[in-house]
Amino acid sequence: MTVRSHHGAGTFEALLAEVRACRLCSAHLPLGPRPVLQASPRSRLLIVSQAPGRKVHDTGIPFNDASGDRLRDWLGVDRATFYDAEQIAIVPMGFCFPGTGKGGDLPPRHECEPAWHPRLLPRLTQVRLTLAIGQYAQAGLLDERRGRTLTDTVLAWRAHLAHGVLPLPHPSPRNRLWLKRNPWFEAELLPELRRLVVEALH
Repeated sequence: MTVRSHHGAGTFEALLAEVRACRLCSAHLPLGPRPVLQASPRSRLLIVSQAPGRKVHDTGIPFNDASGDRLRDWLGVDRATFYDAEQIAIVPMGFCFPGTGKGGDLPPRHECEPAWHPRLLPRLTQVRLTLAIGQYAQAGLLDERRGRTLTDTVLAWRAHLAHGVLPLPHPSPRNRLWLKRNPWFEAELLPELRRLVVEALH
C-alpha cells in the first residue's frame, strides 16, 4: 500500500475513508485492522490520544469505554458534544487496537503517525485547542519540549499551553493512583481545562 505524504488534493471525506481503509500494519494486529478516529475540517478541539482499547475496537467508537467516561467528565462535555466531529476531532497516535501485553495495552503502532498525521492535522485549520493525552501523544506533539516523565510534562502544562497544546494524563482507570498522588491535577488543571474547552467550542 502506498501512502502519499502530501495533503493537497481530494476531499476531507475521501481522506478519512482512506485512513479507515488503512492496512499498513495489519500483520501485527491481533484483532485485525479497524482504524478509529473522528474529525472534520471544522473541528475546534483536537484530542490526540494513544490508541484504541479493546472495547473501542469492538464498537468502532472512540473513547467508548471507562476512559472515555472519565475524559468527558474532565472536559465537562456530554456524549452528544464529544461525538460531534464538527466540534471535536479525535486523532490518536495509532488508529487500531495494538493488542495487549503484560502491563495492559501495547503502545500504538509506529506506522500510523508518520503515514497519516501529516495529511490529517494540517487540514484541521479551525482547531483552537489541542489536548495531548498520555505519554505517546505527548512524545509525538511536544517532542523535545516534554519533560523527563509524564508527571513533569503535565506539571508544566502552562508552558505547553502557550504553544497551543495542553498535556493530560491518560484517563484510564489504571491511573487512579496517579490522580491520588497528584491532587493538583484536579484542583488546578481541571477547572482551567473545562474553561478552555468552553472557550474553544463557543
